[in-house]
Amino acid sequence: MSGHGHGHSHDCGKGHSHTPVSDAERAAEYSLYKKIDTFNVECLNESLDGSGKTVFKPWDQRLDKEKFVESDVDEELLFNIPFTGNVKLKGIIVIGGPGGFHPNKMRLFKNRPKMTFDDVSAEAEQEFEIFPDPEGVIEYPTKAARFNQVEHLSIHFPSNFGEDLTSVYYIGLKGDFTEARRHEVTICTYEARANPADHKTNALDSVNSMIQ
Repeated sequence: MSGHGHGHSHDCGKGHSHTPVSDAERAAEYSLYKKIDTFNVECLNESLDGSGKTVFKPWDQRLDKEKFVESDVDEELLFNIPFTGNVKLKGIIVIGGPGGFHPNKMRLFKNRPKMTFDDVSAEAEQEFEIFPDPEGVIEYPTKAARFNQVEHLSIHFPSNFGEDLTSVYYIGLKGDFTEARRHEVTICTYEARANPADHKTNALDSVNSMIQ
């Protein structure tokens, strides 16, 4: 399998790279999975409900073949990935299934929650031709200017290398994370406090009416 991965190491001129870095550095770079709102991740056309969430995992578990997602009725997969704050997305690594089960194209959409297959005909923010990568050494760099302030990322795998179904074992996301804006929390707190106050005022008015 490692020989197969090396066979694609010379295709680096096509929008991807795999500059040698240590495992520790890679693990630190590909830690955005911690900032995903995993509970609300959706994977459309997954054969097993909830399996799409399992491909977002730590770097040192990327070769774990126990957790993966496989498509259901055809080769397409569509991930809807909400983050817990704002992300500047810099790169993606994809480890797919063996041979023809590995996706061969990847399309990225920014801040379009709840996408369905009816929506994927829209122009993507970026598209890649991707290659079999059993070891996770090929990085697909995103266009930084297009992927600032990403609150939601959709990843569409439209096709593979010839099989009826597509499987994916790992999706790694590299980038910078910023906490959600604080004024949103302030607004929520204000509203939560405002409602009881309104009720108290109404209650007092009722008491006053009865006294009169």
